[in-house]
Amino acid sequence: MIDAARILNKTESFFANRDDIPPEQIAEVEGVKEQGHVEVRKMLVGDEMLFLHVYRKKGLIDPVHKHMDHESIGYLISGRLRLVIGGQEFIAEPGTSWLHPAGVEHFSEALEDCEQVEIKSPPRKTWVTPEQLGE
Repeated sequence: MIDAARILNKTESFFANRDDIPPEQIAEVEGVKEQGHVEVRKMLVGDEMLFLHVYRKKGLIDPVHKHMDHESIGYLISGRLRLVIGGQEFIAEPGTSWLHPAGVEHFSEALEDCEQVEIKSPPRKTWVTPEQLGE
């Protein structure tokens, strides 16, 4: 059974502008505390996918975690990002894309300030904000 807090409401519009969507700072992802600053903007939510804009500040460590109920595809717009997915490590640079399959552990470290987009299917909210944790 899927946790109701992970289900996202479908976007009402067919269009979105990044600057019109307030960023959400991430405190935890999949119950694992973030080490540094990362924020997301839910750009569009459809029936079968979620499109995110993500900003990672240099030094952010996104600790090892996995998603059991969806897969994600990322694409780096700017910066450099060290990724370890399923035990395979590589450095992403602008123009690089990657896949987080369901159930596969992954980790990332922002080597520079990074801007990326990410698609999750099916759409799932995997993060909590500091406010949701009472911080």
